[in-house]
Amino acid sequence: MEKDWVCVYSTEHNFQAEIAREILENEEIDCVLLNEHDTTFPSIGQVEVWVHQDYKVNAVELLKDLIL
Repeated sequence: MEKDWVCVYSTEHNFQAEIAREILENEEIDCVLLNEHDTTFPSIGQVEVWVHQDYKVNAVELLKDLIL
């Protein structure tokens, strides 16, 4: 990942990461999903949502209801 990008959300479920991405993109915040699920055991691992550090505060605020 680029050095100026930070992880703002992490989940075990792909659908939650997709919801997070949609929320951010609706607010015109570019983001990247990093899927770290194990290829042998797809149920093991995380999907992370990364944004540029300039958008971290806004992204965290937008995603606060997704974070349990």
